[in-house]
Amino acid sequence: MLKSPRSVKACGLLLMLITVLMMEVLPFGNNRAHAELMYRGIKIAPEHRCSPYDRDSYAYSQSVELEIIESLGGVVYGPYSGTCFHSRYETDIEHIISLSEAHDSGLCAAGASIKRQFASDPLNLTLASPRVNRYQKSARDLAEWLPAMNVCWYAERTLQVRRKYGLTIDFNEANAIENVLSACESTSMVVQCRVRTDPKPRTGQDNAILARYDDDGNGRITCREAIRHGIAPVHESHPAYVFMQDGDGDGTVCE
Repeated sequence: MLKSPRSVKACGLLLMLITVLMMEVLPFGNNRAHAELMYRGIKIAPEHRCSPYDRDSYAYSQSVELEIIESLGGVVYGPYSGTCFHSRYETDIEHIISLSEAHDSGLCAAGASIKRQFASDPLNLTLASPRVNRYQKSARDLAEWLPAMNVCWYAERTLQVRRKYGLTIDFNEANAIENVLSACESTSMVVQCRVRTDPKPRTGQDNAILARYDDDGNGRITCREAIRHGIAPVHESHPAYVFMQDGDGDGTVCE
């Protein structure tokens, strides 16, 4: 939770700059030194796509959604908005650090097993409504987007994930995180149902779409089903899109 309201931007920037000046100096060549700027144990560097981003390299099972719900005590909860959902079918699996952001922060050089591990790591997963996941946060980092709730938890979890996988962080995001954390008394997730969703009856069009593409009848359409029916990649303009999981929020599934 945040401390009493006050301006903390200047303080956060100062703390960040002090941390940056505590350099880790490494030997490099003859009588030269290569300095790495560090922020809370994370290397500061601009994003860099060292290899093409292939969404298929970051595959994960939809079963991770059940693991997320279990970690939330059985509540289908979206911590960004404080929404308690009636059903998990109302949510998207949300990567706290998006897959494309992680790729450009160092995972572009990682092997296939590490990429798959990252994609399904509960440390980097939560739930969000499709509206938040696909259209608000999407692939944005913390310098570009902040949630309405649990901002302290979100900032701390971002750092934990970056440290675990050796991901870099750019200067703008480091500064934004410091501004957030300098005003936090706790970084624990607050589970508070500010909004509760009611079950929404399906329309005739919904039923027709699911009857056509949802082969296993679970109310969702998977990439395997989309490929089987010849509609992959599925763009957000396609009626099947709303029943699918857009992990990186780029408006295209099964690309």
